[in-house]
Amino acid sequence: MAAASGRPLPLITEENAFFWTSGADGRLRVQECASCTALIHPPQPVCRYCRGHRMGTRAVSGHATLIGFTVNHRFSLPGLPAPYVVAQVAIEEDPRVRLTTNAVDCEPGQLTLGMRMEVVFEQVEDVWLPLFRPAAEQGAPAALPVDDIEPERMRHRIRPMVTPEKFEDKVALTGIGSSEIGRRLMVPPLALTVQACERAVADAGLTLDDIDGLATYPGAGAFGGFAEGGVTALETALGIRPTWHSGGGETFGPGGSLIAAMLAVAGGLARHVLCFRTLWEATHSELARRGAFGTGAAGRVDGAGSWLRPFGATSAAHTLAQNAQRHFHRYGTTRETLGWIALNQRANAALHPTAVYRDPMTMDDYLAARTITTPFGLYDCDVPCDGAVAVIVSAVDAARDLARPPVLVEAVGTQITERLAWDQSTLTHEPQVLGQSAHLWTRTSLRPSDVDVAQLYDGFTFNCLSWIEALGFCGIGEAKDFLDGGKNIARDGVLPLNTHGGQLSHGRTHGMGLIHEAVVQLRGDGGARQVPGARVAVASSGGLTPSGVLLLRTDT
Repeated sequence: MAAASGRPLPLITEENAFFWTSGADGRLRVQECASCTALIHPPQPVCRYCRGHRMGTRAVSGHATLIGFTVNHRFSLPGLPAPYVVAQVAIEEDPRVRLTTNAVDCEPGQLTLGMRMEVVFEQVEDVWLPLFRPAAEQGAPAALPVDDIEPERMRHRIRPMVTPEKFEDKVALTGIGSSEIGRRLMVPPLALTVQACERAVADAGLTLDDIDGLATYPGAGAFGGFAEGGVTALETALGIRPTWHSGGGETFGPGGSLIAAMLAVAGGLARHVLCFRTLWEATHSELARRGAFGTGAAGRVDGAGSWLRPFGATSAAHTLAQNAQRHFHRYGTTRETLGWIALNQRANAALHPTAVYRDPMTMDDYLAARTITTPFGLYDCDVPCDGAVAVIVSAVDAARDLARPPVLVEAVGTQITERLAWDQSTLTHEPQVLGQSAHLWTRTSLRPSDVDVAQLYDGFTFNCLSWIEALGFCGIGEAKDFLDGGKNIARDGVLPLNTHGGQLSHGRTHGMGLIHEAVVQLRGDGGARQVPGARVAVASSGGLTPSGVLLLRTDT
C-alpha cells in the first residue's frame, strides 16, 4: 500500500514501467507493435494481431471515449473511500485498447456513455495513475466500440467436432452430496468438504476405497475463504491414494473439475472421481473482522489485478456492472429485467429448506435495496455462505450398477473465443459465456427447446441474463422481453431456472451447487420445487474467468 494515499499501487516492472511512469511528462504511453502499429494493452511480449515480436511504445493524445462506468457504494479502500467512479475508456488512437480508471473532476450524473474524456495524472509515490475527466470540448457522444467478435456472430467462430466419438458418452454423474450450508457456520472448511464427499460417496452406493480420482477448483493456495486446501488437504484427511488427481483455477469454471474428471475417466485413468468445491467466505469474513488474520501491510499489486485495483476495481462486480450498463444502453434492458431473475430465485429458495434467503421478496424490495455498485443493488449479488458440494464422475459402464440411476452427459461447452483480460473482453455480456455456449451446441443434436430445466451461473443477476441469451433461450438483446413478468423462467414456465434458489438466494456454492441441483431435478428428487418430467438439464459454471457448461440428461 502506498504511504502517501493508502491506495493499492501496481508493482512496477521492466515491462510496465513506461506506462506507470509516463505521467512524469504528462504524456500517456501505450505499448505499440513495431510490425503492424497496433496498440497493445496490457503490455505483452508479442502482438496478438500479427504475432510480431518487435514491441515498442507510443505516446498517445490522452483523449479517450467513455465506454463504461459504475458508481461504487459498497467497497472502500484506504485513500479511496466510497463513493467513487470506476470507469473504462477506449483510447482514441485505437479503441481496442481499453483502460480501467477513475472518472474524476465531475459528478457521476454528468457522465454519459460515449462522451470524450482526457487524461489527468495523479502521482502517488513513484506511480503516475492515469485518471480521466470529461474533456473541455464535447461533441455528440461517440459510438461505443464493438467487440472483436460480435455476440450475434459468435457461433461462426466455433471449431466443429474433430471426431464423431465423444468422451461425454463414456461417463456419468453417479453421486452428489452437500454439506450443511449457512452463514458463518464457524467450522473448519475441510470438515465441510469431508461431509459433502462422504455424502456423495454414500449417495452413489460406493465406499471411499472405490474412489480412485480427486478433482477440485481452485485447489491449494486459494485465499479469502475460497477453498479448503485442495486435493492435498482432502487426501491427507481421507487417505484415498488416487490414481489421478487435478486441482487448479485455470479450468472450465468452478465446476470445471467435473469436465477434467470426465476426460480422466474416459481416458481410463480412473473409474470413480470425487469432485469437490468448498467455500467458507462468510466465516472468513467474520474471522477477519475479529482480527484473526492480522493487519500487516500489503505489498504492491502484481499481475492482472495491477491494472484494476489501483482504481478501486476490487470486485468482479465493478467489471460486470459496466457490462450490464452497456447491455442496458444497447438493448434497452432495465433494472426490472434483472429484478425478475432475483425474484424467481427467491421464490424457488422458499421451497428449499437449506437456502440462506427464503423470505418473500417483491420488485419494490429489490429496487429499494441498497446500492452496491451501479446498476447493481444488494439482491443482484449472490450471498456469501459456508458450504461444500461434491459430485462423483464415473465410467458409464460402472454407473448402471450403482445405487442411483446415472445422469448422463450429453455435451460440454468449453471453447474460449473472447479475450480473457476482464476489461479487454466482451462489452455487452458477461465475458466467457458466449463461446462456451456456442461450443456446447456443436457437440449435440439437442437444441435449446429440448432443455427442461436450466441451472445457470448467477453470481450476479446479469451473469444469469448473459447465459440465457448466450445459450439461445432467447435472442441476443432479447432478455428484456423474455424475462418480463418472470413467467418464462418460473418452475412452470418454458425455462424453469435455478430451481433451488441459485446463488442469489440459496447461497454462493460457486457453480457446483447448480450442478447438484441439476442432478436432483433429473432424478425427480426436487420435492415441492421439482419440475415434472425433467429429462434434460443445462448447468453453467462461471464466466468472466474461463467457464464451462454441461448438458445433462436422464438414462431413459
